[in-house]
Amino acid sequence: MFFLLQAYNIHVNGVLHCRVRYSQLLGLHEQIKKEYGNNVVPAFPPKKIFTLTPAEVEQRREQLEKYMQAARGFLLKSTIISTVLSDTQQIPTEEVQLEIYLSNGQKVKVNILTSDQTEDVLEAVASKLDLPDELVGYFSLFLVQERGDGGCTYVRKLQEFELPYVSITSLHSSDYRIVLRKSYWDTAYDSDVMDDRVGLNLLYSQVKRGWILVNKEQHRQLKSLQEKGSKKEFIRLAQTLKYYGYIKFDPCITDFPEKGCHVIVGAGNNELNFHVKLPNDQMKEGSFKVTRMRCWRVTSSVPVANGTANPSSSSKCDVKLELAFEYLMSKDRLQWVTITSQQAIMMSICLQSMVDELMVKKSGGSIKKMQKKRLNGSFQRSDSQQTVKSPPLLDSPDPSREQVVKISTKLSSVSLRGLSSSNSASDISGNDFHGNYAFEGIGDDDL
Repeated sequence: MFFLLQAYNIHVNGVLHCRVRYSQLLGLHEQIKKEYGNNVVPAFPPKKIFTLTPAEVEQRREQLEKYMQAARGFLLKSTIISTVLSDTQQIPTEEVQLEIYLSNGQKVKVNILTSDQTEDVLEAVASKLDLPDELVGYFSLFLVQERGDGGCTYVRKLQEFELPYVSITSLHSSDYRIVLRKSYWDTAYDSDVMDDRVGLNLLYSQVKRGWILVNKEQHRQLKSLQEKGSKKEFIRLAQTLKYYGYIKFDPCITDFPEKGCHVIVGAGNNELNFHVKLPNDQMKEGSFKVTRMRCWRVTSSVPVANGTANPSSSSKCDVKLELAFEYLMSKDRLQWVTITSQQAIMMSICLQSMVDELMVKKSGGSIKKMQKKRLNGSFQRSDSQQTVKSPPLLDSPDPSREQVVKISTKLSSVSLRGLSSSNSASDISGNDFHGNYAFEGIGDDDL
């Protein structure tokens, strides 16, 4: 008699990371209980004595997904998860050489352990480049996919619990790279980076490949400064141009202002910028400020064959991802805007990091203070975080988020609907929403 062992895909920010069995997840649950206590860890889906029917397999998948979402706070704080993910890939802990790319295409080879987490690899790259310790917190590692046209697609920012070596090797494709780039949005921080020679070179190479809008005269000035090697002046001029510091996403679909519109989305300057092509081929541009997004969520769905989803065979390309945010269009009108894109989670991470940065600044903090807290091991994550629906995803928008106080003091002038009355995917509970701590309502004086 043969038994089929059911495996479940674990996605990290929308990308297939590994496949695990029920017993492996149960083992992870038991270890988390030992670390945090049985009374606080969510209940795990029970064992079944007999072979599961197809309907029961799907039911268990849904239960495991709910468990992973409910336990995500413990998972992300736990030191166990990276070991489990490494074990499921059957990769032994050993010394390897990992290639990290810079924005100018240069490769930096660092010697790491296969079990090293993102923070360890980032520090190894900084050491190899002679980047000062106080500037490490200004940069992050990103997983990107090279395109045939010479451009690249940002897949995700590598999270602290990830194992970069496992993440890149599990993709089995030379199209993917790990890239070092700045991870902040406020251009005021550029001055800190430019004061250091290595930081200046890193920022300069990124700005040269960035997405900015220039006229002929500005292009001439930039070219002249580049030829002179005037890097600081080049960056300062670029700072004045439209879309400086934005991340440009691949073309995708939105339901705003009409369903089925093709759109190019850019993230930067505390906003999502839309270049929309309407059904009549008319082009429109608009921006959605992060401070007017009351909440957002990322959802996913898998193809259904013969009435049953098959998550065990789903890959990244099979999963349909959507980012939906509720936007304050006017004084008392909130509207949901949805973006259908394989980069929906990367967009969500961008929104989260913008909010975090705004809140840190409003509380008198800085990137340097955030880095110091992280090194001292005193960083605490907020309980508010976005979740990703089916198949099971482990998603962490920003593990280094500070605890902050909600500052939406103008909400008395805004009529807000309850989360449960949302006109989008009403079957999703309020816990699936990411509340925006930087949301600011519009008062009479703002209109």
